[in-house]
Amino acid sequence: MKIELNPQVDKYLIDGCMRCKYGGTPQCKVLNWTEELETLRQLVLETGLTEEIKWGVPVYTQNGRNIVTINALKESANIGFYKGAIMTDKHQILTQQGNIQSARIIKFTRADEIRKLKDVLKSYVLEAIDIEKSGNKVETVKNPEPVPDELLQAFEDDPAFESAFYALTPGRQRGYIIHFSQPKQVQTRTGRIEKYKAQIFNGVGLHDKYN
Repeated sequence: MKIELNPQVDKYLIDGCMRCKYGGTPQCKVLNWTEELETLRQLVLETGLTEEIKWGVPVYTQNGRNIVTINALKESANIGFYKGAIMTDKHQILTQQGNIQSARIIKFTRADEIRKLKDVLKSYVLEAIDIEKSGNKVETVKNPEPVPDELLQAFEDDPAFESAFYALTPGRQRGYIIHFSQPKQVQTRTGRIEKYKAQIFNGVGLHDKYN
């Protein structure tokens, strides 16, 4: 099997997602997990998926359909499965991020952990491919939190932003939801969300110090 590397992903591994002020600097969270992300990248590519960049992070697709993603949070490198909620998870290694209903992730802090689970992870990716081919969908319920429509739209437009938001503590999530919901004008609510995106990507709460 010929593996094709996407130069945009090479750039991501060097500079990060470039969505916050730390992009391309030693403080970028992506650069903390380069070996782990490279190991996950190689493993996923060996399953035959196509490598793309979407929403600033590597996404692996088949026939244009999103199957898995790899990305970095502050405390880990992760592989995410877009329909992880309906995977069998035989080894009980998938975890939910916050209130995200469909996707599931596996977090790693060492490359050797990934290498030990290589065959298991490949089997998970192959299962995710089969689920997408089958057309099965995740049944979701309305989010119990009073999330403003503008924030839900931002999540739909940018799944990486949704992941970052739900990686925050519940208290920080609530603080942002309240702040984003306050204005009466749609434009003002949207503006507030855009203003705090970089802060959310860095795991910082609304009232936390952010330099």
